[in-house]
Amino acid sequence: MTERVGSLRKPSLRRRENSQLERDDFDAGPTNLDLIEPGIWLGNLTAATDVEVLSKHKINHILTIDSCPLPTKIIMLPGVKTKFIQVTDTPREDLVSHFEEASEFIKNAQEEGQILIHCYFGVSRSATIVIAYMMKKYQISLDEAYERVQAQRRFVRPNPGFMDQLRLYQYMGWCVDRHHLQFRMFRLHIAADQVKKVKILPQSCVDVIKPDPGLITVRPEPLVYRCRRCRRVLASASNVLPHMPKEKPLWTDERWGRPDYTDLELCRDTYFVEPLAWMQSVTTSLQGKISCPKCNTKLGSFSWIMGCQCPCGSKISPAFYLVPSKVDWSNMVQNVQVTV
Repeated sequence: MTERVGSLRKPSLRRRENSQLERDDFDAGPTNLDLIEPGIWLGNLTAATDVEVLSKHKINHILTIDSCPLPTKIIMLPGVKTKFIQVTDTPREDLVSHFEEASEFIKNAQEEGQILIHCYFGVSRSATIVIAYMMKKYQISLDEAYERVQAQRRFVRPNPGFMDQLRLYQYMGWCVDRHHLQFRMFRLHIAADQVKKVKILPQSCVDVIKPDPGLITVRPEPLVYRCRRCRRVLASASNVLPHMPKEKPLWTDERWGRPDYTDLELCRDTYFVEPLAWMQSVTTSLQGKISCPKCNTKLGSFSWIMGCQCPCGSKISPAFYLVPSKVDWSNMVQNVQVTV
């Protein structure tokens, strides 16, 4: 079944007194959905709110990828399971972090019956989720998955940011690997966007603050960076965010996803690292100084928004850096240290 969407206009939204976002209307054009493969339908909001259409196609699961949930009358339909992932259709929105939970829901739904995956128009957000699912299910490239979906629904078009996230998903091997360097760089940029909006690190982004490597751990990394004055462990080698001289590091650069990226001619002028749990004020301030938590020696600075210019000429943003003259690196660490 295919009915083409007319003009794509922005949905009208409002906010309730309890701060929950809802729509003034649900006019996403005429009912529109396409069968991508047996059990999987991709469509628009109108299709998801059309009880007759849901019944006709025996749809018993609905996955909503939108800024607002479905109306109660749909959520409460007997025999229909629903899942809501709140995402806006903007290039700098984090959708890749939801790929795994969406994939699991679709997989279970396909085994149990029919699922409709939708956003507002069924063009960008929901199409991205379906493409990611096809990539994972068949372990195929982004290009091949995109072609398969587009062959059934010709006007699918994920926004540029979502396309980059699908490429990242491919680099990670069809799974969300939170230790993957590109993914960590991506999440840091998402966090910086949020800090810019609300002037504080929101709870949804606390994953970018990495554990204190100076605390006792079962398997400490052999290469660490210490305060030159008091020898306190400050960072592990894996906490360092690499960059090339005179190049702005981009999370979309596939070089950072390769295991041999350390063979590149990386800049050593300044140590840019991930924000770490011992760094005071990084969760509550836009910028500030970084001092040793043990001896209070000034080690560097941080800036979520303005970033920092490395002596090599590269502009890093957001930036959390340690001055090389203030730290020493060591390839041996004894896991008996108790720090403050």
